[in-house]
Amino acid sequence: MSVGRLMVQSNGYNALSFREIGKEVGVSSASIHHHFPTKGDLGAALAQRYTEDGVAAFEQILASSRTVRECIDAYAGIFRAALVNENRMCLVGLMSAEHDDLPDEVRAEVNRFISVNVAWLAEVLSRRKTKASKEAIQHQALAIYAAIEGAQLVARGRGNIALFDQAVAAYRAAGLIP
Repeated sequence: MSVGRLMVQSNGYNALSFREIGKEVGVSSASIHHHFPTKGDLGAALAQRYTEDGVAAFEQILASSRTVRECIDAYAGIFRAALVNENRMCLVGLMSAEHDDLPDEVRAEVNRFISVNVAWLAEVLSRRKTKASKEAIQHQALAIYAAIEGAQLVARGRGNIALFDQAVAAYRAAGLIP
């Protein structure tokens, strides 16, 4: 699973290969097929675990952060860390770009990841003392998720982490991010 995750984070879902994973971990591709009969099964499992890892990270952020700003900074830090780690992308961000090529079970997990992120961001944003409606908070949460994913994509494409930091600072200055 770790090798498959790194493969997708580096090159996208279409580059996911049972043969290459087998070579990397020293097993036959048939052994991998025993656990994941199809590429879609493997892709869905990767996205599911990635979402679960994200939920655990979000719980840790809430447990250790006192303010909304600290939570948002830690959230952005997760995406920044992928860039620091060999200029990788969010696994689901790359899968989302390949949406039309994904099997239904992978699309479902991609959509779940996005929903989990937006729900968590909305929960964090709801901690502010604001008169914003629940719907407005949901919209801002979706905008923050999309903005952070976009900042990561631009920074990766340019091979320049400073662009990620600049984008996040610009989002904050514009009022998108608290």
